[in-house]
Formats: sequence, C-alpha cells, structure tokens
Amino acid sequence: MVVRGGSKRKKMDVEEEKPRRVSARIKTKTREEKERLVKRRMEILDRQEKEAGGENKKKNVTPEEEGAVEGNGAGKASPLAGKRDQKGGSPKREASAGRKSYKAEEKKVLVKRRMEILDDLEEGTRSRSRRRVSVRDDEAEKAAALAENGGNTQLVAGDSDKSASLRVKETLRLFNRHYLHFVQEEELRCSKEDVDRKASDSKNKKTSKNAKSKSKNAPAPEAKHKAKRPDLKAISKASLCIKVQTFGNTMIQSSSVLYPEKRIGDLPGINVGHQFYSRAEMCAVGMHGHWLNGIDYMGAAYKKGEYSHFNFPLAVVIVLSGMYEDDEDDSEDVIYTGQGGHNLTGDKRQIRDQVLKRGNLALKNCVEQSVPVRVIRGLASNNSYSGKVYTYDGLYKVVQYWAEEGKSGFSVFKFRLRRLEGQPILTTEQVRFIYERAPRSISEIEGLACEDISGGQEDAPIPATNLIDKPPTAPAGFTYCKSMQIDGNVKLPANVKGCNCKGGCVDPKTCSCAKLNGCEFPYVNLHGGRLIQARDVVFECGPLCGCGPSCVNRTSQRGLKHRLEVFRTVSKGWAVRSWDFIPSGAPVCEYIGVLRRTEDMDHDHVPDNNYIFEIDCLQTMRGLDGRERRLKDVSIPDANNSDRHDDQKSEPEFCIDAGSSGNIARFINHSCEPNLFVQCVLSSHHDIKQARIMLFAADNIPPLQELTYDYGYVLDSVHGPDGKIKQMPCYCGAAGCRKRLF
Repeated sequence: MVVRGGSKRKKMDVEEEKPRRVSARIKTKTREEKERLVKRRMEILDRQEKEAGGENKKKNVTPEEEGAVEGNGAGKASPLAGKRDQKGGSPKREASAGRKSYKAEEKKVLVKRRMEILDDLEEGTRSRSRRRVSVRDDEAEKAAALAENGGNTQLVAGDSDKSASLRVKETLRLFNRHYLHFVQEEELRCSKEDVDRKASDSKNKKTSKNAKSKSKNAPAPEAKHKAKRPDLKAISKASLCIKVQTFGNTMIQSSSVLYPEKRIGDLPGINVGHQFYSRAEMCAVGMHGHWLNGIDYMGAAYKKGEYSHFNFPLAVVIVLSGMYEDDEDDSEDVIYTGQGGHNLTGDKRQIRDQVLKRGNLALKNCVEQSVPVRVIRGLASNNSYSGKVYTYDGLYKVVQYWAEEGKSGFSVFKFRLRRLEGQPILTTEQVRFIYERAPRSISEIEGLACEDISGGQEDAPIPATNLIDKPPTAPAGFTYCKSMQIDGNVKLPANVKGCNCKGGCVDPKTCSCAKLNGCEFPYVNLHGGRLIQARDVVFECGPLCGCGPSCVNRTSQRGLKHRLEVFRTVSKGWAVRSWDFIPSGAPVCEYIGVLRRTEDMDHDHVPDNNYIFEIDCLQTMRGLDGRERRLKDVSIPDANNSDRHDDQKSEPEFCIDAGSSGNIARFINHSCEPNLFVQCVLSSHHDIKQARIMLFAADNIPPLQELTYDYGYVLDSVHGPDGKIKQMPCYCGAAGCRKRLF
C-alpha cells in the first residue's frame, strides 16, 4: 500500500502562479508603442472622415462643374457656378460647431474602446505567458487553463514536460467541463419553463369560469426553442473560433482542439484501444473532425510541406458504427460503404445514389497512393450519454474500391480495408464484452477473500479479492466505519442556517446556498449528480435547509452509488476499482476516518501511519507553503473566519486519521496521472478547517479501471522521527510518473 503519512502530508495542488515583475524599460516601451498606435488610429479616422466629406461634396457637383473645376484650376471659379446658384443648386454644406464637437467626442470614445480591447489582449497575453499547468490531476478544473493559453494545447508553456496521453486526458476533461456547463444551462432553462407553465396554468384555472373568459385567458402557444445538444455546444465554438478570436469562457476559443490540423497515421497519446464516449469527444481532441460524418479527410489546403506530393482529398479516419446496411465488418478485413445517399433516420436504408466526391473521392485517392486511415468502431452502450462507445482500432490500408448496386437498389461505393500488421491486438471485441466481464454477483468473483469489508454498512457490499496471495487473505488491522468519528479533543462547529427552498433548490438567484457558490449550483442532475468543475470549496445544502434529500445541491451526501471492489496488487498493496462506469464529475466516496487535531498526531509520533489526510483546504486557498491555488475562488462567510490570525499557518489544524478506522477511501492508491480529484465540501457548517474531503471522477472511468488520485506530496518534504528526509518510490506506472511518491 502506498503510504500517505509523514510530517508533510497531502496537499491539494492548484494551478495559479504568481505574476512576474515587468521592468520599467519594458513598461516604457509598451506605453510608447500604445501612444504611437493611438496616434496612428486617430490619423486613419481623420483621413476617413475627410474622404467621406469629399464624397459628399462631389454628390452636390454636376459633371460639367466637376470638369470645369478640373480645367480652370483651384483658384478659378467655374462659369457655370453662378448659373447653378441662380437655378437653386445645392450649396456647400458646412457642419455646425455642435456637430463637429459631437464627432470629435465620438472619435475619442471609439479610440478609447479600441485601446480597452488592446489592453484586454495585452493582459491576456501576459496571463498566458505566466500561467502554467501542473502535471498533477487532482483537480478536473486544470484543463480550463489550456483554453486560456491562446491556442493549441501542444503550444502551452510546460507541455513539453507532459506525456501525450496526459495532454489528451486534459483536453477531454476540458470538454467534459464545458459539456456539463451546457447541461446545466439546459436544466435551468427547462426548470424555468416548468415553473412558468405551472404559474400560468394556476392563474388560468382561477380566472376562467366560463368559455369566454377561458378564451381570453388561454395561455399563448409555447414559443419553439432552437434546441442544441450540450456536447455539440461544447465543440461548436471550435469551428467558429478557429476563424474568429473571442473573449468568452468557451472551450475552443483559440482552437484548443488538441490536434486541430488533420494528419495521416496515429495521433500521439491516442493508442489502439482508446475509448471515446461520443463523437464530440473525438472532435475535441482532433481524432475525427466531424460529429456526424463517417469519413474525415484532408482537402486541397493541405497540399503543402510534407503533403505537397499527394493528390487531394485524402481520407485520414473513418468511423464504423453500423449506420449503412451494406457494411461488412470482419475485424481485420472490412468492406466499408461510402458516404452519401443515407436517410439518417436510423433504419440504415439508402434513398439515393452515391457519387464519387468528398469522402468517397478521398478514400479512392488513399487506394491509389497507399495512404492508411485510422479506423474507429462504435458500439452501443447504455453507460455512454451518446448511447455508444467509440474505440480506436488502429491503422488500415484501403486496398480496393468499386461501385455496385446496394441492398436498397441504389448505387453505392465499396472500399475494402485491411488492418496493417504489427499493431496491438484488436480491442473492440473486448470493449463489446467489458461490461459483461464485470461480475454480476459476488459468487462470480475469482479469489474472493471477503464478501463485504463494510459488514453491511454500505448499501451495496464491497468485496475484497486477492489473486496474489495463496490462500487469499482479506484486508486486516482496521475497523470499517461509514461516518466520520470525532476525537475527544475536537469541537465541531455549530450547524448554520441554510436556504428556504422547498422540495429541491431550483433558482440559484434566490437560494442562499447557491449564492455562496457564486450564485450558481456546482452540480447538474445528470446521472444522479455531477460536479461541473473543481473549486476551492463547494457549499452544499445542510440539515437546516428547507430542501429535501433529492436536492441537486446535496449530491455528495448520498453515499456510495457505484459497486466498488478492493483488490490486491503486486507492488501497491490493496487498490480499488468499480464494476460500474463512472462519468466524469460523479462523486465516488468521502475520505472517512477519525477527525483529529494535527498537533495531537505529531505528539503521538505516528510515522508508520500511512492513512492520514490533512485538511489543508484553507492553506490551499491562501496559496501557502508552495500550494498552488485553484482557479475557482470563493468567499468564506465572515462569521466563520474568527481565527483570521491563524489563516497564514502553513500546517493544517485538523486531519483525518484512517489508520485504525476508516472506509473504502483508505485503500485508493496514488497516481501521477490519476482519474479522481480531491474536493473540499461544506454542508452542515462553514468552517473550512473541518471541511469534508470528497473524491470525484476526473475522467469517464470504464469498469474495472483502478481508481487513483494524486496524494500531492512535495519531493523531499517527508521526514522521519530522526529528522532525516524519507523517500518512497512511486509504482503508479503512468506515462508521466515522477518516479517518487515523496
């Protein structure tokens, strides 16, 4: 078991670095450049105004007058001028002093606005230059920093130190964060419509007693809303913002698609067997460029550099998802039906002939130029919000193409693809049965050492399996507890008054608990409740709130919702995995043990206790002792900040000791690239020093994948009883492993 003890224990890392000091010389140069730019813009505006004035003057001059002026010179009057004036021609219009003053003020406002935009750009550039992204993943929020770095995630400072797989993971986390944001928008819209509809029905029921009054008070027909799926909203900004820079907090504001340029062959960090839970996820990383089409290809714009000798278009990736009735899939050898002529209604039927253009022409060119394509297979899955899981199955060579009459009587193009040799074995068949591989009952488990380590305390049993030791032994030396135990030397804060919502909290503008979270709910209702993004602290509804247990703002208080298993590993001791799919943002478990004062633990000298979790939320929020702050700031209520003189202490005041008493969280191991993150939660009280410690899913976690989080140790920060630095190797096996736990 990887240890978690020592004089300096877990710190929840976050992502903000102190701004760098700018020299006076650079400031002066920047100011001079800005002044020069303002002067230049003023000159351009003056010239444009003069040109506009000249055009207006010409409109009041006849062709004869214009020719006369050109012929007589600037100092001579046209002989037609007097006649024109006598005939009532338009005289030269002179702008009034008020008009001139108005234009001057308008010009100043315009220049000022442009300079504000330039300041925004400058500030954005400055923040981009000083922001860095940690390799630690104990916050799902970290991916948001990538979108703020002005472009492709490969160009972010510090990315050279990251593994390609970590960059893929961070991009998908960013996508999931924005996906949940748009899910919340849709939930709020539907909730508001429901409230308005009920209010309208109630009003009409009271006021309409006869047919006439009913007709007068009948509700107006509902306006149709332009619906859009949240996953498509999360990527829709991509294509727009590749062309137009925006300042909004959107995923792809500067093309934060991981691989925005199409390329032939494998993509770094996406290995054979990689799973995506929607086509939108594939678009987010650049694996496939369209959320609907099956064939993605490179157009003529790519005919440069390394691709200058190819004929375009060229296909780079196809999706096999069973949408065409003429497809034949034999794993290693595939007959793929071309693009077009499909009715898109789900019955797989063709309704017109296909033509040799776009994707079909791109696959034909792959045949003639021996260019391989990436093949992705989509299979139905109830655990995916899109209804399918898409698995990358490697590179295939397009060896042949032809046209024939399809099953519906229309002409279709067929392409034979053959898998290249030397690649990892196909995994799609494994994915097809992965949910069946997870045991359906405890009786099916191999190496069962204990049927339920919780002793019936949890809603679902937690089995322990051991295929390493013979005979299999179960975890020992601790007592399982479902709720937090309080040490005699610890005084709990009093419960605080909560919101007055009834049933469930709906309106974040009126809910007092939502106001503590920045006038928004941190969760969405989807899949039983999911956290949108990591925060400094989450304020949930508590025992004195008016809402019920089904309120979305009580998501972390509902206990274990997934079937978990403790299993024995070769090098890391005990570990934890789930039999169920866990979506990103879903709560997994709370870190439970005995709440103690940190000074008492130090006094008792317990260097061998590897299950101590320091509640350092306040120190993290203050950025003390090397801790990096999270991006999502919150304001702690003043009533609970009476001990402000203690705020700057680098050592947390309280900790959770799960050495002799704890829950399943004590068995979750460390990883340098984890799939869980730590989140502080406050519900019954608002004392951040005694916050609850929750573990949430940072990624979409498939069944049977080990659950891990980053313990957050600083190297060389743990000392033994003799004062010497303790070291422990890390066995997480991640591509970006730091090799040492501390």
